[in-house]
Amino acid sequence: MSDATGAPTLRGAAVGRAIGIGLMYGLWKPRVLGAWRVPAAGPVILAVNHSHNIDGPMLMGTAPRPVHFLIKKEAFVGPLDPFLHGIGQIEVDRRVVDRTAIGHALGVLADGGALGIFPEGTRGEGDFASLRAGLAYFAVRGGAPIVPVAVLGSTERRGRLIRGLPPLRSRVDVVFGDAFDANAGDGRRTRKALDEATLRIQAKLTAHLETAKRLTGR
Repeated sequence: MSDATGAPTLRGAAVGRAIGIGLMYGLWKPRVLGAWRVPAAGPVILAVNHSHNIDGPMLMGTAPRPVHFLIKKEAFVGPLDPFLHGIGQIEVDRRVVDRTAIGHALGVLADGGALGIFPEGTRGEGDFASLRAGLAYFAVRGGAPIVPVAVLGSTERRGRLIRGLPPLRSRVDVVFGDAFDANAGDGRRTRKALDEATLRIQAKLTAHLETAKRLTGR
């Protein structure tokens, strides 16, 4: 749910987490590795690879903390609009500099919450090959460590009943990596500093994805 200003609330994200737990563990068999690496308190950014539509809900249902995701505006249609706002998710217009969404995301971090981001910007190969500077901006501006997350197995096979989803009761791996700081420790927020931070982040996320694949045999 949102407060009077439209900002997402922790209570809403907690409801979303409870729903995510029920759905993800009810429909599939998540195997979660390294969840202890997510800081128990304080601001944190969970940077997730994105190759399937269930990747976000899967993280919401397996993360040890409620997560506020930045979600594209196009997903907020029909009954999904009040539902996504109600569970503390953040609507973002990717075509413009969405200052409202930016403010809400920074507000989550300022309140010590967990912000979920698909750093590739959209669903694709899920290999972190193309990162946008938004992740570095939120990490540096919000003073939040980044925890890389790899969701693996969501695209390996198609279900028989619903072709667009993984087979029911199939295993999906969610692997959390070590938290790291995006900046170089000098506090700079210039465009050059953000570009440099983006490169550092990309290297960390790519390395985590490769480690996660080795751990899970995916």
